[in-house]
Amino acid sequence: MSLRINQTVPDFEADSTEGQIRFHDWIGDSWAILFSHPKDFTPVCTTEFGAVAQLDAEWKKRGVKVIGISVDDAESHRKWKTDIEGFCGAEAGFPIIADGDLEVSKAYDMLPAEAYLPEGRTANDTASVRAVYVIGPDKKLKLSMTYPMNVGRNFAEILRAVDALQAAAEHGIAMPANWERGRDVVIPATVTDEDAKAKFGEFTTHFPYLRTTKDPSAA
Repeated sequence: MSLRINQTVPDFEADSTEGQIRFHDWIGDSWAILFSHPKDFTPVCTTEFGAVAQLDAEWKKRGVKVIGISVDDAESHRKWKTDIEGFCGAEAGFPIIADGDLEVSKAYDMLPAEAYLPEGRTANDTASVRAVYVIGPDKKLKLSMTYPMNVGRNFAEILRAVDALQAAAEHGIAMPANWERGRDVVIPATVTDEDAKAKFGEFTTHFPYLRTTKDPSAA
């Protein structure tokens, strides 16, 4: 069964480049991003993990922990990190989970229940293990996305989505298409005009169901 938005994500214990972790304990009171890849030492994923490393200061600014996962072992991950860091010019300080038994991949619906690792496997055997999960401090899934192997993930968009999710959680707002921090936001339809005035001050009514106001998270 697929993970759904606002569902508590599966907890698990697994080996990683930083030793054994219990996932929910590792998240703690932070936001977290779990991002997967099908195999170490693959080209597109090397660029992606490099992009995550380069955004280290941005993740920390937002109180977000990032953690990778693949079905290779932790020692392979550690060796691959050398390539990642050499390519992107930044330290890959985040942990990478080892999931050789596919327990996590199946629990998060990245692979079907009957999936297994064939001898001499290639990345194609675990191609669907290429997803992103944004998880709130409440351990619930806030956003997920899955990419094919030949299209690199846009981590600038993931960063933008985190901004939107955090602002929405803090201020009770919604975001229009292509929103970026500082742009006008949407007042949810469940908020009356009277309550909107009290909470946000001035706002613009485009239609009875579409009202916008200044971004309170930019104040």
